[in-house]
Order: sequence, then C-alpha cells, then structure tokens
Amino acid sequence: MALLLGSIYSKLLGRIMTYKAIEVANWFIAKTAEFGDLTTHLKIQKLLYYAEAWIQVLLNKELFEEPIQAWSHGPVVPEVFQHFRSFGWNPLPIPSENAIPKFSEDIMDVLEQVFEVYGDISARRLEEMTHTDKLWIEARGECEPEVRCTNIMSKAKIKQYFLEKYAEDLRENQNSLRKNQGRGQTC
Repeated sequence: MALLLGSIYSKLLGRIMTYKAIEVANWFIAKTAEFGDLTTHLKIQKLLYYAEAWIQVLLNKELFEEPIQAWSHGPVVPEVFQHFRSFGWNPLPIPSENAIPKFSEDIMDVLEQVFEVYGDISARRLEEMTHTDKLWIEARGECEPEVRCTNIMSKAKIKQYFLEKYAEDLRENQNSLRKNQGRGQTC
C-alpha cells in the first residue's frame, strides 16, 4: 500500500511541477523582448519543441503536458497555436509580467540554455532544422509536405530521439563535469 501511495504521490508531484505551454511561450517572448527583439509564432513553436526535448533529456521530466504535433512547418503545440492564431506571421505581443510563471531553478537553467543556443537562430532556420529530425519525419508519415497533419510526436519518443542524437555530446559533458568536480575536492 505504501508503495502505491508513493507512486501516486510521485505522479501528482510531477504534474504539479509541469507548466502550461502558453506560459513557456510567454517566457520566450518576454526573454526575446529583453534583447529588444520581437518574435513570431513560428519561432515560438520551435523553441517550445527544443525546450520540451532538453528538459526531458536533462531533467527527466516533462516541461508541459500539452501534446506536440507534426505540422507542415515543424513541431507545433496546438493550444499555443490557437492562442496566437490571430497574429498570423506578425510579431507576437510582449506578455504582461503576471502571464509568466516563476519557474523552478532547474527549469529556468535549461530554458536559459535553450534560449542561448536557439534564440538567435531565425524561425525559418529552426523550421529547417526540425524538418531534418527523424522523429518529425516519422510522425508526419505519408503526409505530403504542405498537407495538414495532426499526428502527435510522442514525448517519450522526443526524449529518446534527443538522447540518441546527442549521446556523444552528453557523455562528453558528463565526463567534463566529473573531471571538474574531482579538481574542486581538497584533502
């Protein structure tokens, strides 16, 4: 019984720690604005995809519960698309401060890294990058390039794909961390 309750508690705790995709999108929009730039819906969708992938790989948990679908312009969170639909290809408005949650320290660290790596890449280039991901290609299945597709990109498959794609980089990073930790110890 205690094992079952512990399992339920862990699942509930995990859900409490996930955020809404729109909250993460608002964070990226605000972060972009801090640098005097505006961003589009296309770019936000790709940043959400990369943020979800790296949170799963580095922290072993989901960032948001909403599904990601394999649309013609790359991975898309439909709820975020609907929220910003009226803006089309125009820049998205900067959200109010209360629209952005306080993320946990570990989440914030990964979001900052995602922004640092992908934030300066154009929306079109990010789209091209996602179009080369085997996962997106497989999720699209037999859909023609511009045909509407609502196939879901499984969160488990996203994590597995990134773990495999970046396995060597992740190993090197772990080895580097171990070496640095060893140097910091004193006898």
